[in-house]
Amino acid sequence: MKLLISRQLPLSVMADAQAAFEVTTRPTTQPMTHDEAVAALADYDVVLPTLGDAFRAEAFARVSNPRCKLLANFGVGYNHIDVDAARAAGIQVTNTPGAVTDATADIAMTLILMTARRAGEGERMVRSGAWEGWHPTQMLGMHLSGKTVCVVGMGRIGQAIARRCHFGFGCKIVYANRSAKEMDFPARQMELHDAMAAADVVALATPGGAQTRHLIGEAELAAMNPHAILVNISRGDVVDEAALIGALEAGKIAGAGLDVYEFEPQVPDALKAMENVVLLPHLGTAALEVREDMGRMALANIVAFAEGRDLPNPV
Repeated sequence: MKLLISRQLPLSVMADAQAAFEVTTRPTTQPMTHDEAVAALADYDVVLPTLGDAFRAEAFARVSNPRCKLLANFGVGYNHIDVDAARAAGIQVTNTPGAVTDATADIAMTLILMTARRAGEGERMVRSGAWEGWHPTQMLGMHLSGKTVCVVGMGRIGQAIARRCHFGFGCKIVYANRSAKEMDFPARQMELHDAMAAADVVALATPGGAQTRHLIGEAELAAMNPHAILVNISRGDVVDEAALIGALEAGKIAGAGLDVYEFEPQVPDALKAMENVVLLPHLGTAALEVREDMGRMALANIVAFAEGRDLPNPV
């Protein structure tokens, strides 16, 4: 069985893949282009795509009888794959839920704390040689303990963020989600605008895709408190980036922490220039053991497919 792995994975995962399949790996770290996606559908039995590999409806339309029968996505998010078009072409799609939950929630907490306590700004001050020593009113930020945190999207990752905030920092939790959730800590479901208006911290953990594109725009940002901060670890286009820049420039919110961007990897110069914005290069799952777990989960889906068994993680 011919397997295309779109980008190099951790060595232990590559070794397992090569032991079981005829593996081809692209010699680049950049996402697959449309033409590469078309060729992959025609030439390989299974493709293991990664973030940003564009398997759109147009790609499936170009291949009338695809050899590929499985897209085993490396990652929980799959908004770069048109799942309906894949199914219509007779191609199954899987992902890697669970493996990414804790690592992504940890990055959300990193962004919350860095933004609230002005850690990025402070580090730049020290590195530039501008720090003149401690004094009582220097770089006063927001104390997280006891604050109200709004989680938008209360799935696995959203709940992991909320749990860290509640049990670790004594935060009150409100959330916006399509359905109510039963959890082992108190959390109040509210409409999106009301939840954001009630919060000191808004953490976005909703899935990407057409339904959530620009979910957070000018009106939603206007509902936030001027002292509140916004953190996004979901998908970049969940936030209208132009509206976010406008809200920050006007002082309508106090700051933002971002691990994802609307036109990733392009980051607007306006965001880079702001001291009250923390910018990370999509580090959500960037820990070796996590990426190994993701790779093994993707391979488990491929092995099940090869053996004619039910897929562990269909989407």
